[in-house]
Amino acid sequence: MLDGAARVGELLDEAVQLGMPAVAITDHGNNFGAFDFWKQAKARGIKPIIGTEAYLTPGTHRSDKSRVRWAEGDGLNADDVGGGGAYTHMTMLAETTEGMHNLFRLSSLASIEGYYFKPRMDRELLQR
Repeated sequence: MLDGAARVGELLDEAVQLGMPAVAITDHGNNFGAFDFWKQAKARGIKPIIGTEAYLTPGTHRSDKSRVRWAEGDGLNADDVGGGGAYTHMTMLAETTEGMHNLFRLSSLASIEGYYFKPRMDRELLQR
């Protein structure tokens, strides 16, 4: 877990107390928590919004394993994209069931076709 974690039940119980009609979750590079979240949200009358915080290649093909630095500097001080230049992030939320299925498919293909430290997507994969 890189950014944060929440227990699904506690998160949704708080959402109910606050009168929130919908809650979104994003998993890093996958959708492992989607089913449990969906099931528990529906049981509480909350609209579940499924998302992915995808790892996106830095302008390269997902099979390309070269690293990219985007900032100026002498190399020691240069800011690079995540994973030492191997990926950036893109947050994607599904609006429909079809969109959710697309996220599942993209996440699977990123793991199968683009894995380099993380399951990475590229622009070509996003256009499929």
